[in-house]
Amino acid sequence: MAAQKDFWDAIVLGAGIQGCFTAYHLAKHRKQVLLLEQFFLPHSRGSSHGQSRIIRKAYADDFYTQMMDECYRIWAQLEQESGTQLYRKTGLLLVGPKENPELKTIQATLSRQRIEHQCLSSEELKQHFPNIRLPQGEVGLLEKSGGVLYADRALRTLQDAVRQLGGTVRDGEKVMEIKPGLPVVVKTSCGSYQAKSLIITAGPWTNCLLRPLGIELPLQTLRINVCYWREKSPGSYGVVPAFPCFLGLGQAPHHIYGLPEGEYPGLVKVCYHHGNHTDPDERDCPTARPDIQDVQILCRFVKDHLPGLKPEPAIMERCMYTNTPDEHFILDRHPKYDNIVIGAGFSALGHGFKLAPVVGKILYELSMKLTPSYDLTPFRISRFHGLGKAHL
Repeated sequence: MAAQKDFWDAIVLGAGIQGCFTAYHLAKHRKQVLLLEQFFLPHSRGSSHGQSRIIRKAYADDFYTQMMDECYRIWAQLEQESGTQLYRKTGLLLVGPKENPELKTIQATLSRQRIEHQCLSSEELKQHFPNIRLPQGEVGLLEKSGGVLYADRALRTLQDAVRQLGGTVRDGEKVMEIKPGLPVVVKTSCGSYQAKSLIITAGPWTNCLLRPLGIELPLQTLRINVCYWREKSPGSYGVVPAFPCFLGLGQAPHHIYGLPEGEYPGLVKVCYHHGNHTDPDERDCPTARPDIQDVQILCRFVKDHLPGLKPEPAIMERCMYTNTPDEHFILDRHPKYDNIVIGAGFSALGHGFKLAPVVGKILYELSMKLTPSYDLTPFRISRFHGLGKAHL
């Protein structure tokens, strides 16, 4: 039986990047916070593992670009507090057909928000990045502040920071039951805990926790192929020769994205932002076959755009995404129990990790009944038909 504490200000379920930042903000404001994780840390079962993620301000929606300003500041603050490098500036290159509507919308957003960027023709791009090739009719849009976040390092740094600020992190504790009320009671495989508020940031397991509380969110869990491609000439696609992170728009039904060589020597990460439906508890099941069509899309993209890479993946790993139908987050209180806060759907458009500093702040504010720092209209549960209080 785990050592008991009489009462917590808040319990956070799920020690992925969203849960960690929520606990960090709570602990920073001197709240007694308990961060619970069902698996032993570190693990690769959720969506926050791996060595790297892209950070960017390039979005079609103004509100994400605005949120990213504060995210960059909080990431820099965490770097300073911990003495650990968490971000490396590489620039983000968006490539796609000249008339692609999303590319045009993102460019307009960057202009409105006064974010430094540069439009590049095929010839101009060849001068900047000779190892990237644009097929006829495609253009580039370079967002200067984009770069790489060191994901595993960021998670460890945050978990350490929560502990140093007086918070408690307990792993290997699966939630068995949630009893709503004041206090809310959380029973795990190791003990029973009480708190004024509960924040659920459980990724693919969110609905498992919410169904007994009378609500099921329209979340889609996908298994993603994380592919690494070998350089023909070692080091040619690394950070040192100034190879950027990139995002391919309009070459396939979903985004294609990539990061410079670094996670594995001589290998570049290039992935397709979609995958197969999966049960999060069976993700590593031997019968879980990769989606060959997705890999074929990537092979064509690499062959057409990145001639310095071998056009077949050298390594394939797995990751899970949790998406909402409209590809926006869920940041809201439970429709019936206002001391239960829900954060979910962070994989849509691949922006959950980079936006976690502000998401964690918002979830902290909701749990403490504070006025949110941002307009939460795009993130309300009520936007999904049939999920309001009247249907509970």
